[in-house]
Amino acid sequence: MVRTTWEKVIPISDVAARLFHGKLFELDPGVRPLFTSDMEEQGRKLMQMITVAVQGLDNLDQTLPAVRGLGRRHADYGVKDEHYDTAGAALLWTLGQGLGDGFRTEVQESWATTYGMLASVMKDAARA
Repeated sequence: MVRTTWEKVIPISDVAARLFHGKLFELDPGVRPLFTSDMEEQGRKLMQMITVAVQGLDNLDQTLPAVRGLGRRHADYGVKDEHYDTAGAALLWTLGQGLGDGFRTEVQESWATTYGMLASVMKDAARA
């Protein structure tokens, strides 16, 4: 479900990235200073990162090292554990906006589980 629904978001990735960041900053204005570079570029990186993670869900042995590296880099930028919760809420909200009626309960649960697993790996790597 995650892969199938993500394929529907890719065509609107620029809009989805803007929605995500807008919601993220609305939920926690304190994270805004963590974003010091061009927001369009940040949005492209976000969409690329999610695409790589989604495509790698069937081969986590190869995907998780990159996810761990991302977690370590995020720690260097000042990302805290609680920021992952806010980002998860912003992601789920964004998916709901982009998928509309296609964001059924089971799709939301699948995304929440997937995001939770990846965020946990990133947080563990940041602490290591």
